[in-house]
Amino acid sequence: MKRPCIAGLLVLLGIISAFGQEKPDALKSYRQGRNLEAVGRMEDAKVAYAEAIEICKQDLADNDKNMEAYTIYGWSLLRMGKNREAVDLCQEALKIANDYRIVETMAEGYFYLGNYKESLRHMERYVDAAPRGERISTAYFFIGEIYRITRQYNRSDIAYTAAVHLEPAIALWWFRLGSVREEVGDKTGASDAYRRALNLRPDYKDATEGLKRVRT
Repeated sequence: MKRPCIAGLLVLLGIISAFGQEKPDALKSYRQGRNLEAVGRMEDAKVAYAEAIEICKQDLADNDKNMEAYTIYGWSLLRMGKNREAVDLCQEALKIANDYRIVETMAEGYFYLGNYKESLRHMERYVDAAPRGERISTAYFFIGEIYRITRQYNRSDIAYTAAVHLEPAIALWWFRLGSVREEVGDKTGASDAYRRALNLRPDYKDATEGLKRVRT
């Protein structure tokens, strides 16, 4: 009786093993991080984000023009607070392709670094390039934040209004809208925005106090 070829068996086992292993998925790890962060498990979330980054690094080693990997890599850096690294990564990615997701990620990185001029420039670039993009409501919120911080309240009102129109279920965004309306003396508009924030989050202390101020 012939003995089976050892080399052949090893190759066969390797093929079976390869099919049995699921390819690491950076987006899956990133989403796991977001879910953990949402329930307050930030340390565990950072582990998931770090895992996503390592997968992206390997994906980029295999294909240095993989924009999906650059995108998830940048998102993960932002969630970990590594804003300078995120901006640097995005600058490198944009040399390869003008990907609007990368543009928005870089804009957020600049915002958290306090460079509001560059953040606004790239947020507006994103809005122009992707008016129906996945992050469009968030982009309008950041534009509103920049104008609020720089005391351009009427422009901030317009941006926040666009943000809550596109995504009306975030209490913070309604509160911010109320605050800039209060700044310009629009008590009726501020009252409406504060009430919308409280409908979403009845224990929102700042919105409660804001509503009291504009009613007196």
